[in-house]
Amino acid sequence: MKTGVIIVAAGRGERAGSPEEGPKQYRLIGGKPVIEHTLGVFLSWQQAPLITIVVHPEDKDLIAPIVERLGAGQQIRCVLGGSTRQKSVLAGLQAFSDDELTHVMIHDAVRPFIDHTLLERTSNALSQGALCALPALAVTDTLKRGTADGHIAETVPRAGLYAAQTPQAFAYRAIRDAHEKAALSGRDDFTDDASIAEWAGLPVKLVEGLVDNVKLTLKRDITMADEKLTQSMPDVRTGNGYDVHQLEPGEGVTLCGVFIPHDQKLKGHSDADVALHALTDALLATCGAGDIGDHFPPSDPQWKGAASRIFLEHAAKVVRGNGGTIMNADVSLIAEEPKIGPHRQAMREMLSEILEITLDRCSVKATTNEKIGFVGRKEGIAAIATATVVYQGRQL
Repeated sequence: MKTGVIIVAAGRGERAGSPEEGPKQYRLIGGKPVIEHTLGVFLSWQQAPLITIVVHPEDKDLIAPIVERLGAGQQIRCVLGGSTRQKSVLAGLQAFSDDELTHVMIHDAVRPFIDHTLLERTSNALSQGALCALPALAVTDTLKRGTADGHIAETVPRAGLYAAQTPQAFAYRAIRDAHEKAALSGRDDFTDDASIAEWAGLPVKLVEGLVDNVKLTLKRDITMADEKLTQSMPDVRTGNGYDVHQLEPGEGVTLCGVFIPHDQKLKGHSDADVALHALTDALLATCGAGDIGDHFPPSDPQWKGAASRIFLEHAAKVVRGNGGTIMNADVSLIAEEPKIGPHRQAMREMLSEILEITLDRCSVKATTNEKIGFVGRKEGIAAIATATVVYQGRQL
């Protein structure tokens, strides 16, 4: 598949406030123009599509610095739109005539809250053979049909009703031909591209839409979008931890709470679980709560031989007490022996249990030290850990 993207940005946005504020696609949300957020999602998508932005003739000076800022001059072209959305999309489609596209996505510039998952779902429908794919959400509100004098005429059954979104995706030649056919017929009343496909007899496949994929239509929509991006920025913190313990003759080692039979053991005041010690430090670092030695001094006899899960459970409690939600835990073990691979799943399950997070948020990796240094000489085992925590209600 070779996919192009048309960003429809030629509208004036009459319902989005006074003309002095400019077209809504260039209003600032989160410190950047709406259309810049939208373009950013497509430009960072792994399929890296060619993009044609359809702009109003008066907006050429508005779009140029945005394209320059994004550093996407080789990937983006701009063409002038028409007096209606339908004419603008046709201009965008015809601009791709020499690019040998197989498929095209058509998206409203003022829908900035799309994500790669939605793009993948829509694209996958095409790769599986659909000619047209429409992201949509099932209607959940009760619908009423009104009369001219402002009364209810009837309640409309909502079963099988969907609210259409963009990007709408199509086989390129099929939708271009449908648009050209509609233009020649004099039809200019279509409200979206899927309706033109339906009119032309093309089957349109529904794919799951995205709740956040709202169209910014009114001034209050833009205000709310700005608040979403500027006032709801999560306080995401990452902590790192490192620990190392010496090996000595023994019957096995405990790593990530899992005992592994071995001809050596780790030397330490507790059970010397180097992995959980490093992860404990990483969690405590996210809220500036010191390190494991501050909370569990090795000089304190009560921690002699203690299971290190106690330390990690305590660190998790400290994090939550400070308003934190643990999002991810990642441990890298550096050891020549024993082999970690056969025990990795059990280790991940142990981290999931101790931290009370899902298994997919727990990672355990291992590597050797290529027989270099104290690890290479099998004198010790080291661990590096990283924890990601989101804190709510904190000032940045």
